Amino acid sequence: MDNQQSAVERELKYSAVDLDELRVRLERLEAEKQGTSALEDNWIFDRDGELAATGSILRLRIDRRGSRLTFKGPAAFEGSVKVRLEHEAAVGDSNTMRRILEALGYEPVHRYQKYREEWRLGSLTIALDHTPIGDFAEIEGEGCETVARRLNLDSARLERRNYLRLYADYQKEQPDAPPDMVFREEKKD
Repeated sequence: MDNQQSAVERELKYSAVDLDELRVRLERLEAEKQGTSALEDNWIFDRDGELAATGSILRLRIDRRGSRLTFKGPAAFEGSVKVRLEHEAAVGDSNTMRRILEALGYEPVHRYQKYREEWRLGSLTIALDHTPIGDFAEIEGEGCETVARRLNLDSARLERRNYLRLYADYQKEQPDAPPDMVFREEKKD
């Protein structure tokens, strides 16, 4: 991945996906697995709700590839496909980046984690996400609708909400849920 990237993100997301079954379908289509599943830790920053008010997101992601700062503009939909402007840059030191954001008045307002396994099929990325609230699949890139059909993904499971909205809705149903969508640590005796 380049050090910085700007693009229009085109994405389909599916909920309640059987990840093992989807892996088999990806192999049949000769998709290339990009590595094993790895933890992603995502921190969402905002300043007095100004980004949330516009439907934008400022995210600091930490994973096995390092750290990246991403700005996502408001989402629009072309049919079922979520489309939004995305600017992303690699960050050498996530702690320093966090201090810079805080010095500019941005505070962490949400956090979410997932185990992500990525596959490539041509120019598209297919992400298999295991989260504290279930399993999801995302297809990103031009032609994602065609690949979704080839993978036989259930259109009834299409999900327009991002992980922040999904978790906020989950918290309404599960009032004892932690404040952030993170994996609970196993207690060691």
